[in-house]
Amino acid sequence: MPSHFYFPFEKDFDHYSPKVLDGLSEYEKYQLSFHPERPKYLDYLSIFSEVGECLQREEFGANLIQTHRALFIINDEEIPVMLIGQQSGPTSDYKSFQQLATDPELIKSWNHGMPTPASYEKAIEAVALANNESRLIIVFVDTPGADPTEESEAGGIAWRIGGTIKALVEAEVPTISVIINRGCSGGAIALTGTDITLAMENSTYLVITPEACSSILYHDRHHANEAAEISQITSKEGFSHGIVDALVKEPKGPAHRFPQESIQSLKTALIKNIKKLKEIPIDGVFGNRVKRWSKMGQWEEGIEVDRVMKSRLPVPNSNGYIKRHNGCKDQNGKRVFDPVSLEQLTKKDFVCDHCGLRTIRLSAWDYIDLVLDPNSFKEHVETASILDKDILEFPGYGEKLVAEREKTGLPTAMITGDGKIDGNDVVFCTNDFGFLGGSFCMSTGEKIWRAAEIAIHKKVPMILQAAGGGARMHAGCSSMVSIPKAQLAITRVEKAGLPVVTIITDPTLGGVAIGYGSRGIRLFESGAGNIGFSGKRVIEQYTGHPVSKDFQTTAWLTKNRHTDYVVPLRELKHSIKNIIS
Repeated sequence: MPSHFYFPFEKDFDHYSPKVLDGLSEYEKYQLSFHPERPKYLDYLSIFSEVGECLQREEFGANLIQTHRALFIINDEEIPVMLIGQQSGPTSDYKSFQQLATDPELIKSWNHGMPTPASYEKAIEAVALANNESRLIIVFVDTPGADPTEESEAGGIAWRIGGTIKALVEAEVPTISVIINRGCSGGAIALTGTDITLAMENSTYLVITPEACSSILYHDRHHANEAAEISQITSKEGFSHGIVDALVKEPKGPAHRFPQESIQSLKTALIKNIKKLKEIPIDGVFGNRVKRWSKMGQWEEGIEVDRVMKSRLPVPNSNGYIKRHNGCKDQNGKRVFDPVSLEQLTKKDFVCDHCGLRTIRLSAWDYIDLVLDPNSFKEHVETASILDKDILEFPGYGEKLVAEREKTGLPTAMITGDGKIDGNDVVFCTNDFGFLGGSFCMSTGEKIWRAAEIAIHKKVPMILQAAGGGARMHAGCSSMVSIPKAQLAITRVEKAGLPVVTIITDPTLGGVAIGYGSRGIRLFESGAGNIGFSGKRVIEQYTGHPVSKDFQTTAWLTKNRHTDYVVPLRELKHSIKNIIS
């Protein structure tokens, strides 16, 4: 039984000089970040004193986030801390792991390091406990992403991740997150909405795996290295983009070969950063957090874009009929081609009688017309000139942005402004799925931030319409990091005593769901589908079997007790009026 694990590229050299490490490809650096022998959360517990496990749970996946009370000692001062750690596997000892790997049930319980709803429920409880006991929170991030299964969707994983982000941005105590190995996708961003984000020198911080990015860009998974190069996924690059506050040196070489030196290096970094946080009075913690996150993100500003209001509602013929949507089949699987009455389809919230699918996705302009009083919407000057920035020089992204602006009549996926609902003043934020799938990016976070400030200043409710998929891969991890920023903005509105209402539309997935889609009083459109964290196709590819027929529909979510209110499209305005008036 071998004592150590080696990636193929590791066998070509005997030592890890800075020159050797810099010479690795981006994909090799990515592999290095989840080397099975890199120290894991439990290995880092040696930094602390009087460590005691707390909040044990028996549900599947609960072990993937572990929680401990502990003391951190600085110059004989005992600082109470709450430790929340993603534990991506049972051990960093390779020989022990090989022995454990013979137990299929044990391996199954570790779920490839992907947290489940129970994992995030545990993290939320830990933040609450830290608040009650005045313990500084230290979070350790190490995951390939959250669990992409129907079971986790049924358990409300999107809302649990969103709840974890909310708990951290609202924490009453100082917070630090440390990316120790691989911090990927929503599974990682759940735990990095903190006051300080540190990252081990050879860790990675990414919105999408290189393999998945390759599949999207090149239609196969064999260009992972090119995808990794484009996406700039190392923590060093995260630091250069301002989404990581400081890098923690792995002083003698990568942590899997020199674990004790790397653990000690993190201890030194924690001493330095905890001292900074201790200088902030407890009543200044939230204000300091607001100040930090107000500066998060990069975007273009000052460029004018012509607004052209473009509806996605079809124009009926003289008899009031429209063309049937593509791929419609009856219960027997036979294609249906006959035209459809637009009036009848509207009454059914654009859900087809034959196939049960949502046939039309409204534009941002459609929601403005649907929800707000006629001609009451006035775009915010403060957000009108914000445009997406191509910070990675992602291939073809600049051209895509120009094309999307022309197609949708929008400067970005999101547009914000003042409006009225039955005469009541509101701030309205609407997101357009037609603009690069409504993907969450840095401009989204900044627009929500500024819109929230306007709502607070004017003392009016904030209404958000959610539509879109995950964080935008073209902006790398920076797009994902804007999700806690949006959550913090909404928290500021709620702290001001103002209502927040979120309209959940088809689709609301990934970054949009765990961001503002998980906040406020939520109105789920009746007949909507594709609502949750991982999309249907991702789940089926991962599990190898089809999902339930009504999966991620409003009805399915209601059955699993994840809806606040279910509202027909034509009643949205009335429902919001009743909430805010």
